[in-house]
Amino acid sequence: MVKTLILDLALARRVEMAEAHTGLQCVEILPKRWPDCGAAFERIAGGYALYSGPNSPLTQGVAIALDGPTTEAEFGRLESFYGERKEPVRAEMCPLADPLFLAQFGTRGYRVTEFSNVMAKELQREDRAMSSKDAPADGITIERLCADDAQLWGSTVADGFAEKPPSIPEIVELMKTFALIPSVECYLARIDGEVAGGAAVSFCDDVAVLFAASTLPAFRGRGVQTALLQKRLARAAEAGSELAVCVAPPGSTSQHNITRHGFETLYTRVKFEKD
Repeated sequence: MVKTLILDLALARRVEMAEAHTGLQCVEILPKRWPDCGAAFERIAGGYALYSGPNSPLTQGVAIALDGPTTEAEFGRLESFYGERKEPVRAEMCPLADPLFLAQFGTRGYRVTEFSNVMAKELQREDRAMSSKDAPADGITIERLCADDAQLWGSTVADGFAEKPPSIPEIVELMKTFALIPSVECYLARIDGEVAGGAAVSFCDDVAVLFAASTLPAFRGRGVQTALLQKRLARAAEAGSELAVCVAPPGSTSQHNITRHGFETLYTRVKFEKD
């Protein structure tokens, strides 16, 4: 019988820090490949303020205020970090964060701009191999890419997220950088030999974080994301991870797909923003 995960501060911090670890590694690598991007980070209230360029999806505070009581000075450091870079302050906050820190978003005039469900699954022995009923749909193949294929993977995933492909170069560059992180594995899906989508999994201690999953518009609705999800779950179990984590918009198709594979929603993150 699969156990229901019981959310507490220790589990929330374990999940948030695993995700933050991947973002931090990306920010550390970016300046070596893209010196003018100004990538930087600062440790704040037990988490991180990340900057990977203006309007980047990675430019925000993560895993903050999960280490115990915080101070107004720490909130001020978060604002100063982004103020120095002339960037709006954004922070994705876990509901188990220090209440005093969360309250300051209200008193300082922030608005809520996004919700996201953090979902998790304890990995079981059966996750190590896909059963025949879970095999990819006809015509779909999944391959793990090496660092030499970072351009192909980065442009594929970025175009899958874009409203009107091709994506802007900065987003492609960010995705390529994820593909070069040693703790990240990237996967590409093809349908009848044509590139259809991609996804990644990162490993931090005993947590596998599934992220960057997207499908090119022409191939949506054909089982690409299901195949990529199954492949990464099997790999995470094989690698000895105890917990798999992924994030999806509430009520989205992605959430429904993830739930069918045994994930449960641990909590809903809230993104706060102030210009």
